[in-house]
Amino acid sequence: MAAATAATPALPRAQRIAFAAPLRWLARGWADLAAAPGIGLFYGACFWLMAQILGAVFRNRPEYTMTFVSGCLLVGPFLAMGLYEVSRRREQGMPQSLRESLTCWRSHIGSMGLLVLVLTVLELLWGRASLVVFAVFFNTGMPSTASVLQAVFSMANWQFLAIYTLVGSAFAALVFCSMVVAIPMVLDRDTDAITAAITSFSVVLTSTATMLFWGLLVVTLTLFALWPWALGLLVAGPLLGHATWHAYRDTVQWSS
Repeated sequence: MAAATAATPALPRAQRIAFAAPLRWLARGWADLAAAPGIGLFYGACFWLMAQILGAVFRNRPEYTMTFVSGCLLVGPFLAMGLYEVSRRREQGMPQSLRESLTCWRSHIGSMGLLVLVLTVLELLWGRASLVVFAVFFNTGMPSTASVLQAVFSMANWQFLAIYTLVGSAFAALVFCSMVVAIPMVLDRDTDAITAAITSFSVVLTSTATMLFWGLLVVTLTLFALWPWALGLLVAGPLLGHATWHAYRDTVQWSS
């Protein structure tokens, strides 16, 4: 009598990585971008358009800036998923395709749907918190379009600036820790959203200094890309997307 054996599913495990590993991810990301520049330019243009809309919101309705930023954090990772697909296909020697990158989420709709829900909740909480901070700590009235920077960074609003930065940083850190490798995991192994988010947190806790360095590089490159006119996002956006795929490949090991 033959006994049926069930295959044991592979389990993700965060592995410790060297502090300089993010520089390697950027180098590999650049190679992926150079291999498919047209696809990269398409996604870069999408990120550039998001930056233009964000700038318009900041100039005209600054109290909703953080709400829109959180919306970008919702949309951005799913745009980046197409870049992860480009890197994945190149890694496996498959032909590049913009159409395939745009539709790669369809076979992972369950896990992606739950990640959308988590990010939506974080977006709503972040947006509500930013409005509360504006209402409680902003001392000079809502700034006009012409004086928004002067009003926000006025010494009269130092408490607002400190609290706004603290609250924004807390939510940004939460999003980073829960999503830094979650979406590449879903794309690669169709991992459920909970396992992907927990593994992402585990990656940050296992190599905290390295992941802080990676987060600093992401923020720094993004800030530099915003000047002038956010044109740098045409390159920095797809570069960081490709590099994130390699961050996942280095930090998560699968074992039965």
